[in-house]
Amino acid sequence: MSSYRDLDIYKIGLELFYIVHPASLKLPKYEMYELGSQLRRSSDSLVTNIVEGYGRKAYKAEFIRFLTFSWSSCLETVNHLEKINHLYKNIIPNNEELIVRYNELSSKIFNFIKYVEQNWKT
Repeated sequence: MSSYRDLDIYKIGLELFYIVHPASLKLPKYEMYELGSQLRRSSDSLVTNIVEGYGRKAYKAEFIRFLTFSWSSCLETVNHLEKINHLYKNIIPNNEELIVRYNELSSKIFNFIKYVEQNWKT
């Protein structure tokens, strides 16, 4: 792997970010800067922490630390999507599918963290 762009977790996270960001703008105006902002920030943080961690990959513990931040942002994103699904059922099209995809991504990030812990050479 020559770049963070080669990581499946990065590719999937970025693809989902490009879906979630504009979808979050469909929330009611009073949620735009509350729940909508939190959703946008957590979905962005997921991807950004992969990039920043990769930039520190020479230091295994730092790489794992940022991957863990990414994983927790993924879990946070799922939580925001679940709240939106409950409060505003039909505002975000395919919201339930997004939840499934983020849960799958969460598993992939977790597995990648385990891989790095066991196999990464510094």
